[in-house]
Amino acid sequence: MFVVFEGIDGSGKSSVIARLKDHLESKGMKVKVTAEPTGGAIGKFVASTDDLIPEAEALLFVADRALHTKEIQKWMDDGYVVLCDRYFASTLAYQSAAGMDPGWLKAINSNVIIEPDMTILMDIDPEVSLKRVDARGEKSRFEKLDYLRKVREAYLSLAKEFGFVIIDADRDRESVADDVIAKVGGL
Repeated sequence: MFVVFEGIDGSGKSSVIARLKDHLESKGMKVKVTAEPTGGAIGKFVASTDDLIPEAEALLFVADRALHTKEIQKWMDDGYVVLCDRYFASTLAYQSAAGMDPGWLKAINSNVIIEPDMTILMDIDPEVSLKRVDARGEKSRFEKLDYLRKVREAYLSLAKEFGFVIIDADRDRESVADDVIAKVGGL
């Protein structure tokens, strides 16, 4: 099984993934948690570089994803449930919110992705997410209110297009995690 978690920073993806991992392992399942950008050479480079033109950044995210997808497929073939913090929808949401052509972004991803069994969109008001991020002290270059509003709208549009499960992430972590566990448990 391959489950992807999408959403803007501060939506609670990491917390929910950790709780879901514990739940699935308590049921005897082997679980692999992964994220994008990856910790590989391309993922580290694109995550640490602020001076790329948007097209180059998008292509690097996709190159990182191509390698990552091979790993995900291997883990699934080895019997793991794979929980992934971000996948192709992140590139579509963030890059299209920055003005890139969504059609081109979909096209460059089309040959490198596999279809997740479920994509969960952790939907949160960007003002709430920024308060959470501020509390952690980990703001990135992407975390500006007006931009995150566009990213959220892009995510909601993608959710309709691709049938993502939308979870209200404005609530407390336990309620959100309980909802996610209920949704994934139905797979």
